[in-house]
Amino acid sequence: MDIVQSQACDLVLRGGRVIDPAQGLDGVFDVAVSGGRIAAIGKSLPPAKETLDVRGKLVLPGLIDTHAHVYRYVTGRFGLDADSVGVHSAVTTVVDQGGPSVLTFPGFREYVVKPAKTRVLAFISAYMVGGLEGHYYPELYRPDCIAVDDTVRAARENADLVRGIKGHAEIGGFTRWGSEAMRRAAEIGRALDLPLYIHFGQLWPLPEDKHPYDPDEILPEMLKILRPGDILAHPFTRHPGGFVDSHGKVHPVVREALARGLKVDVGHGSHFSFNMARRVLDAGIVPDTLGADMHGYNTTIPKPRGTPEEHPDKQEMHLFAGAQNFSLASAMTGMLALGLAPEQVVAMATSNSAKMLGMEGEIGTLKAGVEADVSVLADETGRFVLQDNEGTQVVAEHYLRPVFCLRGGKRFDADAAILPEPLLADAA
Repeated sequence: MDIVQSQACDLVLRGGRVIDPAQGLDGVFDVAVSGGRIAAIGKSLPPAKETLDVRGKLVLPGLIDTHAHVYRYVTGRFGLDADSVGVHSAVTTVVDQGGPSVLTFPGFREYVVKPAKTRVLAFISAYMVGGLEGHYYPELYRPDCIAVDDTVRAARENADLVRGIKGHAEIGGFTRWGSEAMRRAAEIGRALDLPLYIHFGQLWPLPEDKHPYDPDEILPEMLKILRPGDILAHPFTRHPGGFVDSHGKVHPVVREALARGLKVDVGHGSHFSFNMARRVLDAGIVPDTLGADMHGYNTTIPKPRGTPEEHPDKQEMHLFAGAQNFSLASAMTGMLALGLAPEQVVAMATSNSAKMLGMEGEIGTLKAGVEADVSVLADETGRFVLQDNEGTQVVAEHYLRPVFCLRGGKRFDADAAILPEPLLADAA
């Protein structure tokens, strides 16, 4: 935490609570920015060309959303605007999970990544169709729709953006095709030496002409093919096939999976259940990273013309009672309400995420010399009602509201239309 001369600094963020798990920092500090990079963190830094008073606010490494859907229009209703999910929600890096594919990655680079002010990365879809509203048409996700060699080639040609592979291990797919699709997805991951991000939970309605696959067999099947560093998503899903088995207990193989080096991403979205989360957390299992999983079915953004009217999962609802829309800060608020400490939650959205992406030390920290990605949040206190898609409500005493972020030293206010307004408990 070096003191710098005032003339060397473009900006000082004055007096906020700085939490940087990568450096073990949690306290009131100033943060100085020069030339688009972090210059210093310290007490009472000299004035700069511009000083922003952030007293009473959280000053964090630029937030990283590990589960976004930002291939707008190409993925139908799923894709949101990258900067709405990103910098205009005080998030500096977003990772599109399974939108672009071997067939559509050139368009993703040209029309999403290049125009965005947010840093946009991707886990390339294992399926040739990627996220082409495919959740509505499950036949597009059969094993024959995975081109292993071509997807490996496409990922190598886009290695600056591709940080992993996205697949779907859920009861709808297993009932139709068993584990073959995920075996092919794992083959892509091994060839690239990149993590495979696995969606758990019932993604599609079950086929009427088949007996349902035992959801408790999905995790054991996955352990046969997954490697250390692969990522299990949706541990708190309300659907079958996740971390909580059909008897309401944490699946006995979960600890084995973690002991073998597998990682866990919340993948909040429409799957999230407070009841399931409590069971998993009470078992001492804390996810590594926190993706918001926002898309067109859990926000109020108008659907593109010609897309389906509703999701096949008829239980889709907005995620906050009395509110519309969602954000990564909202997901962080939920984790705090479940009893996780602020430093745990911040690590999930910063340093842990950077490590998952193979970018540890580049992003997710405020270390001097790194690009100045900084997220500033208001930590509001009161009694706020949060609700999941099962209708379960909890009362949070802290509500994290995005204020602004710096992306490479440039300021962006948190003014996205998708940001929610909380419901006060007294007004419920």
